[in-house]
Amino acid sequence: MPKIVFLPHEELCPEGLVVDAAAGDTVLDVALRNDIDIEHACEKSCACTTCHVVIREGFDSLEESDELEDDMLDKAWGLEPESRLGCQAQVADEDLVVEIPKYTLNMVSEQH
Repeated sequence: MPKIVFLPHEELCPEGLVVDAAAGDTVLDVALRNDIDIEHACEKSCACTTCHVVIREGFDSLEESDELEDDMLDKAWGLEPESRLGCQAQVADEDLVVEIPKYTLNMVSEQH
Protein backbone atom coordinates (compact mmCIF):
# COMPACT_ATOMS: atom_id res chain seq x y z
CA MET A 1 0.00 0.00 0.00
CA PRO A 2 1.48 3.36 -0.97
CA LYS A 3 2.23 5.97 1.64
CA ILE A 4 1.87 9.72 1.51
CA VAL A 5 4.28 11.86 3.47
CA PHE A 6 2.71 15.24 4.19
CA LEU A 7 5.50 17.67 4.92
CA PRO A 8 5.05 19.98 7.92
CA HIS A 9 2.69 22.91 7.37
CA GLU A 10 2.54 25.61 10.03
CA GLU A 11 -1.25 25.54 10.43
CA LEU A 12 -2.59 22.32 8.91
CA CYS A 13 0.00 19.73 9.90
CA PRO A 14 2.75 21.23 12.10
CA GLU A 15 4.59 17.95 12.68
CA GLY A 16 4.07 16.48 9.22
CA LEU A 17 2.40 13.10 8.85
CA VAL A 18 2.95 9.75 7.11
CA VAL A 19 -0.24 7.92 6.15
CA ASP A 20 -1.34 4.92 4.11
CA ALA A 21 -3.25 5.53 0.90
CA ALA A 22 -5.02 3.20 -1.47
CA ALA A 23 -4.39 3.39 -5.19
CA GLY A 24 -7.12 5.55 -6.71
CA ASP A 25 -7.54 7.77 -3.63
CA THR A 26 -7.01 11.46 -4.26
CA VAL A 27 -4.37 13.30 -2.27
CA LEU A 28 -7.11 15.55 -0.92
CA ASP A 29 -9.30 12.67 0.29
CA VAL A 30 -6.35 11.04 2.05
CA ALA A 31 -5.48 14.34 3.74
CA LEU A 32 -9.05 14.96 4.90
CA ARG A 33 -9.40 11.39 6.23
CA ASN A 34 -6.32 12.03 8.34
CA ASP A 35 -7.47 15.38 9.78
CA ILE A 36 -5.34 17.52 7.48
CA ASP A 37 -7.93 20.12 6.56
CA ILE A 38 -6.76 21.26 3.15
CA GLU A 39 -9.23 23.78 1.79
CA HIS A 40 -11.50 22.66 -1.03
CA ALA A 41 -13.89 25.52 -1.75
CA CYS A 42 -15.38 23.91 -4.87
CA GLU A 43 -16.13 20.62 -3.08
CA LYS A 44 -13.59 18.66 -5.16
CA SER A 45 -15.02 19.58 -8.57
CA CYS A 46 -11.81 21.00 -10.14
CA ALA A 47 -13.29 24.51 -10.17
CA CYS A 48 -10.85 26.32 -7.85
CA THR A 49 -7.24 26.13 -6.66
CA THR A 50 -7.68 25.97 -2.89
CA CYS A 51 -6.49 22.34 -2.74
CA HIS A 52 -3.26 23.10 -4.64
CA VAL A 53 -0.38 20.89 -3.48
CA VAL A 54 3.17 20.30 -4.66
CA ILE A 55 4.24 16.68 -5.19
CA ARG A 56 7.89 16.69 -4.05
CA GLU A 57 8.45 12.97 -4.66
CA GLY A 58 6.49 10.47 -6.74
CA PHE A 59 5.14 13.04 -9.21
CA ASP A 60 5.89 10.84 -12.23
CA SER A 61 3.76 8.01 -10.81
CA LEU A 62 0.62 10.16 -11.09
CA GLU A 63 -1.55 10.25 -14.19
CA GLU A 64 -0.99 13.42 -16.20
CA SER A 65 -3.21 16.36 -15.39
CA ASP A 66 -5.92 17.19 -17.90
CA GLU A 67 -6.53 20.52 -19.60
CA LEU A 68 -9.14 21.67 -17.05
CA GLU A 69 -6.78 21.02 -14.13
CA ASP A 70 -3.93 22.76 -15.95
CA ASP A 71 -6.14 25.80 -16.57
CA MET A 72 -7.06 25.96 -12.89
CA LEU A 73 -3.44 25.50 -11.79
CA ASP A 74 -2.46 28.53 -13.85
CA LYS A 75 -4.35 30.56 -11.23
CA ALA A 76 -2.75 28.92 -8.17
CA TRP A 77 -0.50 30.83 -5.79
CA GLY A 78 3.09 29.56 -5.90
CA LEU A 79 2.69 27.33 -8.95
CA GLU A 80 5.58 24.92 -9.53
CA PRO A 81 6.23 22.26 -12.20
CA GLU A 82 5.18 19.55 -9.72
CA SER A 83 1.95 21.32 -8.71
CA ARG A 84 -1.35 19.44 -8.76
CA LEU A 85 -4.83 19.96 -7.44
CA GLY A 86 -5.27 17.64 -4.49
CA CYS A 87 -8.79 16.77 -5.62
CA GLN A 88 -7.50 15.53 -8.99
CA ALA A 89 -4.17 13.85 -8.14
CA GLN A 90 -4.90 10.16 -7.66
CA VAL A 91 -2.45 7.95 -5.81
CA ALA A 92 -0.95 5.23 -8.01
CA ASP A 93 1.45 2.53 -6.80
CA GLU A 94 4.31 4.70 -5.50
CA ASP A 95 4.79 6.64 -2.30
CA LEU A 96 4.32 10.41 -2.49
CA VAL A 97 5.84 13.32 -0.63
CA VAL A 98 3.39 16.24 -0.58
CA GLU A 99 3.93 19.86 0.37
CA ILE A 100 0.91 22.00 1.14
CA PRO A 101 1.59 25.59 0.09
CA LYS A 102 1.43 28.20 2.83
CA TYR A 103 -1.13 30.33 0.98
CA THR A 104 -4.15 29.92 -1.26
CA LEU A 105 -5.96 32.52 -3.31
CA ASN A 106 -8.89 32.48 -0.88
CA MET A 107 -9.17 35.66 1.17
CA VAL A 108 -11.21 33.82 3.81
CA SER A 109 -10.80 30.21 4.88
CA GLU A 110 -13.62 27.85 3.98
CA GLN A 111 -14.15 25.71 7.05
CA HIS A 112 -15.88 22.45 6.03
